[in-house]
Amino acid sequence: MSQTTGKSTYQTIPTNYGALGTLVTVFFFWGFIAAGNSIFIPFCKHYFNLDQFQSQLIDFAFYTAYYIGALALFAYGSFGGKDLVGKWGYKNSIVYGLLFSALGAAAMIIAVNANTFAGMLVGLFIVALGFSLQQTAAQPFAISLGDPSNATSRVNLGGGINSFGTTIGPIVVALALFGTTAAVTDQQIAALSLSKVVVLYSCVGGLFLAAAALFYFSKKVPSGIMEESTEKANKALYTLLMMTGLLIVMFAPVFNSYKVDLTNASEETIHAMNAYRLKWLLGALAIVVGGLLYSNLSASKKSEGWGAMKYPQLVLGMLAIFVYVGVEVAIGSNLGELLKLKSFGGKQASEATPYIAMYWGSLMIGRWAGAVSAFKLSKESKLLLQIIVPLIAFGIILGVNTIAAYDMKPLYYYLVCVVIQIAAFYLSNDKPARTLMIFGLLGVVAMIVGTQTTGTIGTYAFLSGGLCCSIMWPCIFSLSIAGLGKYTTQGSAFLIMMILGGGIIPPIQGKLADVIGIQQSYWIPVVCFAYLAFFAIAVKGILKKQGINYEVASSGSGH
Repeated sequence: MSQTTGKSTYQTIPTNYGALGTLVTVFFFWGFIAAGNSIFIPFCKHYFNLDQFQSQLIDFAFYTAYYIGALALFAYGSFGGKDLVGKWGYKNSIVYGLLFSALGAAAMIIAVNANTFAGMLVGLFIVALGFSLQQTAAQPFAISLGDPSNATSRVNLGGGINSFGTTIGPIVVALALFGTTAAVTDQQIAALSLSKVVVLYSCVGGLFLAAAALFYFSKKVPSGIMEESTEKANKALYTLLMMTGLLIVMFAPVFNSYKVDLTNASEETIHAMNAYRLKWLLGALAIVVGGLLYSNLSASKKSEGWGAMKYPQLVLGMLAIFVYVGVEVAIGSNLGELLKLKSFGGKQASEATPYIAMYWGSLMIGRWAGAVSAFKLSKESKLLLQIIVPLIAFGIILGVNTIAAYDMKPLYYYLVCVVIQIAAFYLSNDKPARTLMIFGLLGVVAMIVGTQTTGTIGTYAFLSGGLCCSIMWPCIFSLSIAGLGKYTTQGSAFLIMMILGGGIIPPIQGKLADVIGIQQSYWIPVVCFAYLAFFAIAVKGILKKQGINYEVASSGSGH
C-alpha cells in the first residue's frame, strides 16, 4: 500500500504475515527444547544413575552443536567464497534445518529404545545442529518479510515467542515425563518408563516436519537467495579450526569419563575423578579464552586475513556471548539440584518445575519489556508500557503454571525482583552499554546474595539471574558488530559460534558442584556476570576510539 502526503509518495512493503507466523514457530522450538532440558536433566540423572557433572553433558551436547554448525557454515563460505545460507536462501535453509532437527528427534527415539544415554546425547546434538542452521537464517529472514522501517518489531516478536517457549517448555516436558501429580519422588522418577520420552520426541519430531512442510509449500514465502561473494578470513578460519581440534582433545577424556560409575566408589576415588574432569574442562575454557585473545592480538599487528576478528569489540563480544549463554544455561540447568537442598525447601523434581519455569519466564519478562523500545512511542507511553508489560508477563507465567496445577503462592513475592528490573530498565535509558553494565552488576549482586543466603531470599536471588540475562543478547550483539561494515555478516556468524559457552560453562559448574556443593558452585555465574559488566565498560571505550556512537538503542532479539 502507499501513503501520499502532498506531492510526495512513500511506498511501503506489506508484511508477509503467513510466512512470519510460520517463522515464529521456529523461535518457539529453540526456547521450548532448550528450556525443556532443565527438566530432562534430572530425569536422566536418576534413570541412568549419573552424577551432577554427567547430567550436564546434555547441555554440552546441545550447545556444542551450535558451535560446530556455525563453524561449518563459515568454513564453507571461506573456502568456497559463497555463503551457504545465501546460496540456499533463507526459506530452504530453515526447511533443511527443521528436517535436520526432525532427524535428531528420530535419533533420540532410537536411542531411547536402545536405552543408551550416549545415543540420547547424539540425538540432542543433531537437533541442535538443525537449530544452528535455522538460527543463522531466521533473523535476516524475519527482516526480509516486510518493510525495513518496522523490521525490529518482527525480530523482537520472534524473541518474545522464543521466551514463551522457554516458559512453557519445562511445564510440558515435566507433564510428559512425570504426569499430572503435584510431586514425584526420586524413586518414582527412577522407575519411570522411557516410553514417555519416545512419545515426547515423536511429537517434537512431528512438529518439526509440520513446520518444514508449511515453509516448503507456502508460495508466499520468499526464497531469500543471495549470490554475493563473502569476505575471506583464512587466518581466522585456521585459528578456529585449531581451537576446535584442541577442544576435542580436551573434551574426549571428559566425555568418556561419564561412563565411570561412582555410586559405590571411595571418597578418594571420587575426589580423583572430580579433579580429573575439572582439569580438562578448565583446559577447554582456557583454549577458548586464550584463542580469542591471541586472535585479537595477532590481528592488531597485521589485520590481513583476519576478517571481522581484527575488531577488538567483536573478539571481546565473542567471549561475552560465550559467557552470557553459558551463565544463562548454567543457572537454569543446576537449579533443580539446588532446590533439593533442605535449606532451599528440599523439593522433588516436579516440585521444582514451577521455579525452573519462573527462571526461564524471567527471560520472557525482560525481553517483553525490552521490546517496548522497538516501537515509536511517546516518552510517557513508553514509560507506562515498561511498567505494565513486565507485570503482564509475570502474571502470564503465574497463570500458566497455575493452570498446570502447580502451587505458585511461594513465588508471588518474586514481584519485588520484577520491580527492581523495571527500575533498572528506567536507569538504562535504552543504551546498550549502560544496560549491559547495570544488568551485569545486578547479576553479580544477585548471585552473591544467593550463595550467602538460603530459603526464599536465596531462591529468589538465583531466579533473578533470568531477569539479569534477559536483555543481554541484543546488547552484546549490537555492541559487538558496531562498526564492522562489510564484515558484519561474518562477525554475526562468529558470535553464533560462541553459543558454545552453553556446552562448557554448565559442566564446569556441575563439576564444581560435585566438589564444593551445589550452592557454592554459583560463584561461577558471579564471575560470568562480572565479565559481562567489564565488557560493557571496555567496549564503550573501544568504540569511542573508533568514532562510533555506542549510545544507540539495541534492537536485537533474545537468544
